[in-house]
Amino acid sequence: MNSDFDFPVIGFDAKRAAQNRTGLGNYSRFVVRGLSRSGQVGRLLLYLPNPRRTDALDGVEHEPGVALRFPGTGLWRRLKALWRVWGMTKELPRDGVRLFHGLTGELPLNIRRASGVRSVVTIHDLIFLRYPQYYQPVDRWIYAYKFRCACRNADRVIAVSECTKRDIVRFFGTPEEKIDVVYQGCDERFRQRVSDEKKREVRARYALPPRYILYVGSIEERKNLIQVARALPLLQDREVHVVAVGRRTAEAERIDAFVASAGLASRFRMVSGVPLADLPALYQMAEVFVYPSRFEGFGIPLLEALCSGVPAIGATGSCLEEAGGPSSLYVSPDDAQAMATALDRVLADKELREQMVRDGYAWADRFRVETLTQRLLETYGKLKD
Repeated sequence: MNSDFDFPVIGFDAKRAAQNRTGLGNYSRFVVRGLSRSGQVGRLLLYLPNPRRTDALDGVEHEPGVALRFPGTGLWRRLKALWRVWGMTKELPRDGVRLFHGLTGELPLNIRRASGVRSVVTIHDLIFLRYPQYYQPVDRWIYAYKFRCACRNADRVIAVSECTKRDIVRFFGTPEEKIDVVYQGCDERFRQRVSDEKKREVRARYALPPRYILYVGSIEERKNLIQVARALPLLQDREVHVVAVGRRTAEAERIDAFVASAGLASRFRMVSGVPLADLPALYQMAEVFVYPSRFEGFGIPLLEALCSGVPAIGATGSCLEEAGGPSSLYVSPDDAQAMATALDRVLADKELREQMVRDGYAWADRFRVETLTQRLLETYGKLKD
């Protein structure tokens, strides 16, 4: 450990790392692994509300210096949610924690009562305030209350993009100088080339078409996958298919109905339950990746595509240019013809594709775990006594 670093024990609100296999969980595990392997920190304590729900940790609990902490007394074991927002605070000084990081937008409401403990919170997005129609009123109120309190109580706030930083200032009035932008990264498996044998195995498992446009993300209204379905019949290339990977919601039924009515059922597939181990192969066999989401806090699937060597097309209007870089293409989320035109360009122009792949690799290099971990440590360093 670097002796100049003042936080030999760092605590984390790591609920999502233990219980969420996608976005917030991936970020949490990425941060803890990066810090553990950096050689610049000591012990990393992951505070988890439920010892029976740790299956998503994906081995992060075995990284050097990492240990798990659960509610200690009978009362807090029965009131796990309350322990997370109130009860754990007393335990932090006893465990030697001098810095506590809320990885997913939350801190204990009484974090300032933890003697000698500085705090950081990561805010991923404020979509529930930008697009309230996608959320239930009670959920919006809870998220706004928790996130606003976290930004007020934290000593430093991390935003995962410049776009999210602007929203934190706009909606919560948090001073700009209190906020650091530290980008997200993606799993290193996306940077590794998948063997031909693995690709054949994955192609057979999901009955993938020979050529396809890939989408990865939950299939919900905000993600705007319907725009890809609307663009499909407008393509000049009639042989290419769409494969959409993600958790189904009610929006998937609307897309199914559109695809059936347009006679596109044979060219449009939605696949759920794909494990991380299979995703790199799905990316690397795709002709092009498309991410038409109306709004994101960062847009990790775009970065996963660049790391996988796939040309990418995103939507304008949020932060996707920050994730996809200047050589990816971007179109209005409301313009199916523009989406079709961009797809046709990439599918038909080999030189353009190759340039996008080369530039994509170069852009993705700035999101390597070593680089982002160092930036995170710089934020921590601002809280030295």
